[in-house]
Amino acid sequence: MNAPLRTPSPGNRSPSSFAPLLRRLVPVFLLLALTGPVRAADLAQAYGAAVSNDPVLGAARAQLAANEEAIPQTRSRLLPSIGMNGDTNWNEIETLGRDGFELNYNNHGWGAQLAQPIVNLESWYTHSSARASVNAARLNFDATEQELIVRTIQAYLDVLRADSLVESSRRAEAATQRQLEQVQQRFDVGLVAITDVLEAQAGYDNSVVIRVQAVGDHDIFFEVLRTLTGEPYNEILDISEDLPIVNPEPGNVEEWVNVALATNPTVLSAEQQLVAAERTVRARRSGHLPTVDGTITYSHSVTGGPSFFGGKTDATIYGLTATLPIYQGGFISSRTKEAQALADRSAQLLQDSRLTISRDTRNLFRRVQTDVVRVGARLKAIASAESALEATETGYEVGTRNVVDVLRAQENFFRSQFDYADSRYNYMLSLILLKQRAGVLTPEDLEELNQFVDPDDPVTRIASLQAMSVN
Repeated sequence: MNAPLRTPSPGNRSPSSFAPLLRRLVPVFLLLALTGPVRAADLAQAYGAAVSNDPVLGAARAQLAANEEAIPQTRSRLLPSIGMNGDTNWNEIETLGRDGFELNYNNHGWGAQLAQPIVNLESWYTHSSARASVNAARLNFDATEQELIVRTIQAYLDVLRADSLVESSRRAEAATQRQLEQVQQRFDVGLVAITDVLEAQAGYDNSVVIRVQAVGDHDIFFEVLRTLTGEPYNEILDISEDLPIVNPEPGNVEEWVNVALATNPTVLSAEQQLVAAERTVRARRSGHLPTVDGTITYSHSVTGGPSFFGGKTDATIYGLTATLPIYQGGFISSRTKEAQALADRSAQLLQDSRLTISRDTRNLFRRVQTDVVRVGARLKAIASAESALEATETGYEVGTRNVVDVLRAQENFFRSQFDYADSRYNYMLSLILLKQRAGVLTPEDLEELNQFVDPDDPVTRIASLQAMSVN
């Protein structure tokens, strides 16, 4: 599989950089999911189901929607506000004395006020901080989307890995069973000692244990895939041997590190969180500054009693209100110190994120290179282990090797077959993780890997209780 290094621009990110591609792919994924029972599922189907059903992604999507509401909430403090009020009062007045009289009447009225903040730097910086925080939340959602790709591929490969171990353990069990039968026959005619029979029996029993454990893990990993995708897959497709095992491109690890620092959503989110924290500091400091609001107030009142202005009054008042905090018991200063401490914390977290991503990118780059060499070495090891097994079996036939040597050679041969498959799966996962750390992992990478699934090699979920039976 080629490993091109795509470097999308880190700026002007939408709520999800995956959204356009997902809008094109999800209908295809859903169509494939509907036809899932007809054929074994592939990696693209599993990912499509995970996009629709994974609760972690769903929770992250809801969290992002909640975080985005910080923008209109803080912006509202910069926009006009309109309020209304009304009142009604019944008055009963009675004067005492010789000329006393009684007066009963109703007063009622209503009013409206429009207020527009004109100068309020604290609200402005708070809104600016909220925008940076929302950018960070969007980047965190991007990271969650990339993480879903990794989790899907890992869960899928874990099933394939478990199936390879089941296949290897079954072959080993069959081989040790044949060896036990041959040794028993030799013992029956007096050609070998009872110790050879016991050694062969022990080797066979051990192979049964390994097979039972492998079958149990096989079922477990299918269940893990079901938890992630929400689909009870009973068959998935294996990865073809045609998958190219190549070194990452470009071949310079520092280029990968530079791209990771520029595009990894975790790093970019930490940068936005620092921006938000610094703007919050400015907002807190602005608490000492004056604010100016413009107001327009309209009132309409009606009185049933005597009034100098008459029974009905309409009034419109235009005003400016300036407020200057003088002293609030140290509240503003304390909030400013708190915000500054949190900004210092964000700066340290950003540095930690950069160091961690740089380290992980370098380590994963070297791991991919190691995996490439390991896959080739594991393939050669199969041929070597097979030759060693044949030589050991020949030696046992002529009496120069014992049954323990044969059992050990058989174990090495079948283990080498699993190790080869295991190294291929490790290579795929390491390459995907490298792209994730670099911040360039997209569903297209999963689709590229999915091109190498083998439609003629389905992996079927094992009915574990039956498969675990011991003769």
